[in-house]
Parts: sequence; structure tokens; C-alpha cells
Amino acid sequence: MKSYDVVVLGGGSAGLTAATGSVKFGLKVALIEKEKLGGDCLYYGCVPSKTLIRSAKIVSLLKRANEFGLDRTDVSFEFANVIGHVWDVINKIGEHDDPERFRKMGVDVIFGDPRFVSKNEIEIDGKRIKSKKFVISTGSRSLTPNIKGLKETGFITHVDIFHLKTLPPSIIVIGAGPIGMEMSQAFARFGSEVTVLEMENQILPKEDIDISKTLESCLAKEGIRFSLGTTAKRVRTENGKKIVVCEKDGKENLHRADEILVAVGRSPNVEGLNLEAPGVEYDEKGIKVNRSLKTTAKNIWACGDVVGPYLFTHMAEYQAGIVLRNALFKLPAKTDYKVVPWTTFTDPEVAHIGLTEYEAVENELNYNIYKYNYSDVDRALTEVEGQGFIKILCTGWSGKIIGAHIVGPNAGELIHELILAVRKGLTVKDISSTIHVYPTLALGTRQTTDLYFHEKFFSSGWLQKLLRIMVRVLN
Repeated sequence: MKSYDVVVLGGGSAGLTAATGSVKFGLKVALIEKEKLGGDCLYYGCVPSKTLIRSAKIVSLLKRANEFGLDRTDVSFEFANVIGHVWDVINKIGEHDDPERFRKMGVDVIFGDPRFVSKNEIEIDGKRIKSKKFVISTGSRSLTPNIKGLKETGFITHVDIFHLKTLPPSIIVIGAGPIGMEMSQAFARFGSEVTVLEMENQILPKEDIDISKTLESCLAKEGIRFSLGTTAKRVRTENGKKIVVCEKDGKENLHRADEILVAVGRSPNVEGLNLEAPGVEYDEKGIKVNRSLKTTAKNIWACGDVVGPYLFTHMAEYQAGIVLRNALFKLPAKTDYKVVPWTTFTDPEVAHIGLTEYEAVENELNYNIYKYNYSDVDRALTEVEGQGFIKILCTGWSGKIIGAHIVGPNAGELIHELILAVRKGLTVKDISSTIHVYPTLALGTRQTTDLYFHEKFFSSGWLQKLLRIMVRVLN
């Protein structure tokens, strides 16, 4: 029986980080993966979706040629070629996750279905291995909602999208979260008729309402139809079309399409692991861990989607770092979710850090809001991308930044300055007094913080008079 210092279950972002971190410090490491290294992010998530979104963006720009002073042009393409391009990118980036690369590092990469036999042993396809410590990072999968007739009628998920050979003429998207919104826009730009069904009364329910409404308006202009506050009840097939029977405001209505995309959330991959054997507790949300990411078994840690609560690649990597500090060095490292950023890669993009306005109200905070429209940012106008705004929340008079939200072009890039601001407790004054390059979209962030001074010094009549007097006296 082989014996290791650390065995990592799952070869996604969290697992690869944990395995490489462990082997670099001289430990004997095994990495167990069911299928291919790279995980959901590489094959069915971040990489393929952003590649598809980029191709859809090019289609959109070509259709808008006249807005840039160019002649209108017809756009033609084979959808199979677009998917082929997606897989070319996946394979290129996948070179970084070649099993031989990790084997050369010293990681023993094993493919198979692992199951715990005890707290120190697992079985893989009939063979047992032993380890002092385990890291579970088995990820998550698309959640299938309990809608009558859905399975019988058939549907696709984010996994199936990247295996399609033809573009569905029409598609119903169930779920208006990040995946639903990104794919809705991409398919609409390629030419599908898209209808979005969402139980909540806004798209992207975790965002501030003004952010969601702005994005909804932009997507609606591209032809996407929304039915919010809608519950899908039944699904059936009729005359070659898939019919979704819904309930909205107490009334039933029907939606017809050639295909149904389900994007209602994720479910942790815990099946088959036999977590009862080592005494690892879990529920429908995932494996239970403390702030050090240790499970209810003292030698087993867990990280990534199988733990949550934030199902992002960057959070999986962050959590793996916490596990390494605890498991390898016994440092008292704990997770801190106060500053968790994310971006939805629609066009315009939506980026988020810190408190929303709703959360600030719920916490009874004394806060101010400063908003600046992209239509007032010179670089946005030069690129004919004036939709959206930058929104910054800060505390009362001090101006300490506690949240920032952007809906607009390149929001995912612009948010990083504000992530640092929230993490380090910077104020709007700190950003306003920092030189920003002209003409850039990032200058819009500084212009947003400049509003603080306009409010403090120029909206107050008595203060403005006092400043004028001081200037006259000094000059």
C-alpha cells in the first residue's frame, strides 16, 4: 500500500494549488482526479465561456460598424467553427494542466474514483493508498431543478453548450444569474431568439437593483426577452418545440423554444466519496468546515466549490492557500470573506466588491454614494461605449470606501483599484488625490471619487462662501 504525506482529491483550481504548494515544500503528494486536470473552470466554465463571449462581442461590433464611421457589413459564420475556436483555446491553456507537468514536479497524479475507507485510507478502483492528511477539492456541478417533465423533455447546461454543433434558433434560459446572463447575451448575439425566466424580480439578484436594471435594459435592447418573478412549473414537447409552462403573478403562461438552458445554481460533488467513513460532515450546500477550512475530521481539509460559499476560481485558489498554511505549517490562518470580488462578463460587464447599498441599509450604516456615468468618461466616448456607471459607497464624513459596483465596459479590470481600497481601508480622498492617466476608463474611478469634494465643498453655500473669502484674503 502506497503512503503519502498529503492526498488531494480533485484536480481543479483548488486541488492543483494545494498539490503544487505541498510538493514544493518537500512532501510526498498524490493528486486524485476522476477525468481531466483543470476542472470545470478550464473545460466548461471561465475559459470556454469567456472565449465564446469574445467571439460574440466581435459579431456585435461588426454589426455596429456604422457607429464607428465604417460601412455596414454582413456577418456570416459557422457556429461549429466558433465552438472549434473555443476548444482550441481550451487546449492551449490546458497545456498548463498537463499531468506530466505535475508529475515532473513530483506529484503522483492518479486518475480514478476515490472513496474513503477510513480517516487515513482511500480506495481508488480497488486499490488502497494511505495518507497522513487529505484535501478535498472535488468541485461542483450544475444543479438540475425539480421541474416536472424537464428531464424527459431534455435540456442543456453550461457543460453541453461547448459541445453544440449548431446554433439553436431559439432558446429559453432558466436562471438569470451570471452564467444565465453571460450565455443569454452570447447566444443572442450569434442570432438565437433568447427568453430568460427568473424567479426573482431582478436579474443578477446579488447585485444592487440599479446595477441589475441597467444591465437588463442593455440586454433587452439586444433583443433578449425577460420574464422576471416567474416560476417554471412544467416542461413538455409540442410540434418539435420545447414548452415551458410558467406561473407569474398567479397566472400561467407558456414559453416556446428549440432548446432550454438550465442555469439555476451549483451542487457540490460529494457523491461516492463515502465521507461517512472518516466522519466528514456535509449537507446539500457542501462539506462543513471551520474558518481554517478543516472538516469534522482532524486530518482532512476541504476547499473550493465543494465548500463554498463563493463559487469562483479565484476563491478556490484563495481557500487552497488557507489550507496549505494550516495543514503544512499549522499556522492559525482563517478565511476572511469581507472583501470578495466578482465579475459577470456580460457586455457591459458587472463588477462587485464590498457592501451593496441594500446591505449598508440593513446594517444601519451612515453612508454616502457617488455615481459617475460612463457617458461622462472621455475614453468611453471615444470607444462608443458610454453605457453604465461607476458606483462607490463610503462612510459618512471620513469617506472610507466600503463598497464599489461597476456596470460598464471593462468593469472587471477597473474594479481592482477599488478592491485594494476596500481591503486597505482607503478613502475616496486617497483615490481622488492619485494621478490617473488620461484618457483611460480608469480615470472614471477618480472622477467618481471627485464627487466627494464637490458635495463637501461646493454644495454647501456657507462653506463655499468661506472658501471664497479665504482665497481673496490669501491672494
